[in-house]
Amino acid sequence: MSRAGNAVVLGASMAGLVAARVLSEAYDSVTLVDRDALPDAVAHRRGVPQSRQLHVLLARGRAALDELFDGLSDELHAAGAPLVDLNGQVHWCNDGYLMRRSASDLVGVGVSRPLLERTVRARVERLANVRFRPPAEATALCGSDDRRRVTGVLLTPRGGAAYRLDADLVVDACGRASRSPTWLAALGYPAPAEQRVAVDVTYVTRTYERDPRHLDGLLGALTNAVPGRPRTGIVAAQEDGRFAVALSGVLGEQPPLDDEGYARFAESLGQPLISQVVREATPVGGPALMRYPASVRRRYERLRRFPDGYLVFGDALCSFNPVYGQGMTVAAGEGLLLRRLLAGDRRRLWRRFFRGAGRLIDGPWSIAVGTDLRFPEVAGPRTPRVRLVNAYVHRLHAAARTDAVLGTAFLRVLNLVDPPHRLLRPAIVARVLRGGARAG
Repeated sequence: MSRAGNAVVLGASMAGLVAARVLSEAYDSVTLVDRDALPDAVAHRRGVPQSRQLHVLLARGRAALDELFDGLSDELHAAGAPLVDLNGQVHWCNDGYLMRRSASDLVGVGVSRPLLERTVRARVERLANVRFRPPAEATALCGSDDRRRVTGVLLTPRGGAAYRLDADLVVDACGRASRSPTWLAALGYPAPAEQRVAVDVTYVTRTYERDPRHLDGLLGALTNAVPGRPRTGIVAAQEDGRFAVALSGVLGEQPPLDDEGYARFAESLGQPLISQVVREATPVGGPALMRYPASVRRRYERLRRFPDGYLVFGDALCSFNPVYGQGMTVAAGEGLLLRRLLAGDRRRLWRRFFRGAGRLIDGPWSIAVGTDLRFPEVAGPRTPRVRLVNAYVHRLHAAARTDAVLGTAFLRVLNLVDPPHRLLRPAIVARVLRGGARAG
């Protein structure tokens, strides 16, 4: 891949680091700009408020990051992060049905967000043509005289005067705080259509010392929210011999922050394996609370006018309900897409990237939003297809209590390895119907 020009990435979180890694192969220089002073150590930072929450890297996301950063999984594992068979080493309780486990090739990494981000950032820092700017906030795009191209970005450092940074390509990886619609409007371009699904999620994560007596010696457990009990519980092994426990509620349900209230919330899930960890394990640090009001998708792929020299990436394109753990995996997939596109004709790059990213987002968006629409209080169109799929997946969960093939098929979709329609293959449908009949 030939290199030419300078690229600027706004935002040095996971999506921005992925974008910078890909752009380093296609541009003479890549400049990363973030509002934060980035820590040298593994540490939380203000610009990633969700970093204290439990993070799960889905199987597809782990594979994509390994493709972008060769040997990353092994490096994380050497730093203490366990590699987890997401089928064979996790208790899955879906819609109240405990799924039958089996060994699989669906491997995730039990890693905290600070360790993952610092490890990836260290990889990017070692790239010879990538540099990190001192902390500054992007405040506007700079355009050509005819406004057909973005030619740079206006940056304002803390306590300093604004300055212009020229670029042949600017990538907005600012996450949910993206101001691209406003910046584009200032250049005379329409804002993308926006889809919002208000879920009002509140989740609280606590970290505990890991004891092999808990979870029957396995490395994770999950029980999902269902209509009538809009509460979720997740336990995941992480580095340093710890379990991260995330309890969450939708539609105004909020886990308490005190020890007794948190334990009672865990017990209300009806999954003793999770409540046992909360009651018996030794806590490490205090609880961390996070609120997430709505999933948001900006439909840039539907725009007919857009300036050359500009892209929107990661959560700035689509921000998913975090309970499903899809964001980092989708961002890594967008990185692989961008790498393929940069290897070819770069004219009207924005059109091909947004269309490809839209197709990448379709599957996980349908999973997250379709599942959230099971709750009558969540506003949104419930098409016959959405209702049928939700009823079918519920029946699949019932049959997966005894049929490990169905559990594997479901987890391959949940981990974004297979598209959702693979659950409707005739062989899978037949097993669901047989299993559902036995359950009935």
